[in-house]
Amino acid sequence: MSHSEILIVGGGAAGISVASSLLKRNSKIQISIIEPSEKHYYQPGWTLVGRGVFSASQTERDTSDLIPKSVNWIHDSVSSFSPENNSVTLSNGSTHSYDRLIVCPGIKLNWEGVEGLSEALGKNGVTSNYRYDLAPYTWQLVQEMKHGKAIFTQPPMPIKCAGAPQKALYLSADHWQDSGALKDIEIHFYNAAGVLFGVADYIPALMKYIEAYGAHLHFTHNLTKIDGEDKVATFTKTDAEGRQSEVVTHFDMIHVVPPQTAPDFIRHSPLSNAAGWVDVNQETLKHNKYSNIWSLGDAMSAPNAKTAAAVRKQAPIVAANIIADIESKDKTYAYDGYGACPLTVENGKIVLAEFGYGGKIIPTLPTWLLQGKQPTWLAWYLKKSVMPNLYWNYMLKGKELLVNPKAS
Repeated sequence: MSHSEILIVGGGAAGISVASSLLKRNSKIQISIIEPSEKHYYQPGWTLVGRGVFSASQTERDTSDLIPKSVNWIHDSVSSFSPENNSVTLSNGSTHSYDRLIVCPGIKLNWEGVEGLSEALGKNGVTSNYRYDLAPYTWQLVQEMKHGKAIFTQPPMPIKCAGAPQKALYLSADHWQDSGALKDIEIHFYNAAGVLFGVADYIPALMKYIEAYGAHLHFTHNLTKIDGEDKVATFTKTDAEGRQSEVVTHFDMIHVVPPQTAPDFIRHSPLSNAAGWVDVNQETLKHNKYSNIWSLGDAMSAPNAKTAAAVRKQAPIVAANIIADIESKDKTYAYDGYGACPLTVENGKIVLAEFGYGGKIIPTLPTWLLQGKQPTWLAWYLKKSVMPNLYWNYMLKGKELLVNPKAS
């Protein structure tokens, strides 16, 4: 059995960032990352790939170039956890023990959760910016569409980047407006939730764009089936009394966001809560039962927005708490639930939503600079030109710009 002082499950944004933040605090600490994927993706960029602003290749790098050189990379995946024995079992049957464990494998995109979706994707006008290979197809469809019905869907929460389903709508509509086709295109947004956006302060600005683009809103409509060849989508509608009915509609183009869950090996593990997420204290991000386990990113249970911006704040918190634990210091560092959602309402303007637990607004920059809840070109510049650099060259390398964990 191999052993690590700190074992990290998942080498995506969360895993690499927290490893780098740990090494920043203690360069001699021995860390292993379990990650099967050879490629790493800047997923926040896929929305812009779907509008032709980025190419897909701009969002892809080799995992080997990103994992810190002193970290042991285990090219495998976890099949099960044995927290009582401080060990995990890998898919190849081997076991790996640890002193402390960090769990951050990301979220599962459940494409099979919508009947017919997996078979329909990538042809007949069925697309999704939630996949690297399909975001370019979104842009192809948007450019080719001159008339007809375009549908955009959002599944039940929680999902990663809850604003992404409507970002695709806005950017598509913006192109159709520029090309003169908007008057001949019927836009519909089918949302399983009952509101346009989870933080009410940002809804007025978003509604102005919904109205300007002539988009039709359908709340409490959950996509359940896709027939790609006949171009038919089926939704389950839930009314105020909880009664359900079936809604069937035709489309010429449909942008689908799949339902999402924690990965199966998390949901069926002793680490999960009743909902299937890694069960942590929402401030310290330490496991509620196992004192040597922490979690961050999309698979853990804290009620924050599941975004890369959230991970940027979580990684230093987890790293600081683990170092304090190693050094037996009686101090903890608290995460405030920060997340950010740059809502791309048009090509060149963004409503930058920044908020924490309970929908509390937590702006990073002065509100006079970004005009708070209104669309600005500066927020677009940050999204397009600053944030990718912040991700690749700061966050993943443990350079904690504008992040300063404070002991409580």
